[in-house]
Amino acid sequence: MAGAAAALLHSGGDRAARYEANAATREPVWVKWLIIGVALGFFGVALLLPLVTVFVEALRKGLETYRAALTDPDTLSAVRLTLFTAMIAVSLNLVFGVAAAWAIAKFDFRGKYFLTTLIDLPFSVSPVISGLIYVLVFGAQGWLGPWLEAHNIKIIFAVPGIVLATIFVTFPFVARELIPLMQAQGSEEEEAAMVLGANGWQIFWHVTLPNIKWGLIYGIVLCNARAMGEFGAVSVVSGHIRGETNTMPLHVEILYNEYQFAAAFAVASLLALLALVTLVVKSWVESQGRVSPALQQE
Repeated sequence: MAGAAAALLHSGGDRAARYEANAATREPVWVKWLIIGVALGFFGVALLLPLVTVFVEALRKGLETYRAALTDPDTLSAVRLTLFTAMIAVSLNLVFGVAAAWAIAKFDFRGKYFLTTLIDLPFSVSPVISGLIYVLVFGAQGWLGPWLEAHNIKIIFAVPGIVLATIFVTFPFVARELIPLMQAQGSEEEEAAMVLGANGWQIFWHVTLPNIKWGLIYGIVLCNARAMGEFGAVSVVSGHIRGETNTMPLHVEILYNEYQFAAAFAVASLLALLALVTLVVKSWVESQGRVSPALQQE
């Protein structure tokens, strides 16, 4: 009886503690529904309505017009360039992000905090300004322009400039996902593996990588989404040459400015579909990342 009474008192104390913990979030029913309504209304007006509008306008003139817009040679060239640029940018940022995160999280060295600050630089610099910086450095009148022209090397108004601008605006994403994750995990497991005789590659492949894989995938997804949708920096360095230096966002702008609204919304719908796929992958990665190691083993 005494044990049962103690258990009852303990459970009652737990309920009281939970009640007190939730006291700050207890509101009248009308307040709760008002907040939910405001959130849903903002979501509908700012996100859902524009997304639906893109697909409605893209299909307004029928599937044949929609198909013709997507199979246009200039559109296909823009799609290829977008995917090619994203592939290079994500691959290089993957290498940089893992190396930077490993260096910052696992080692102490002079300039560590300065490097961390530099990684955040693209978040504080306008993409248009970053594009202008590349023009200043590699343009015909830039610092390296005469030398590049003398050696017949084209950076600005060519694919290399687009790739460089995309890399600049996307390189924080992988590193920023991994740095806090690797700092929280510490280096005890790597040190234990080293004591057991593992070399550097074995430590990375069998110890570090499994621990950071979901954060790494999440950073890659975000990096890829930004690379495919980048407009400002790419617009400055591309030259808007049809079939050569137009990515999908730039191609949408050109079609819209030429009053080809159906074609513009058709290409925009393709970008929207890519964004939705990215969102699904992102949500899946987040759900996997929240699963505890014990549940993963089961």
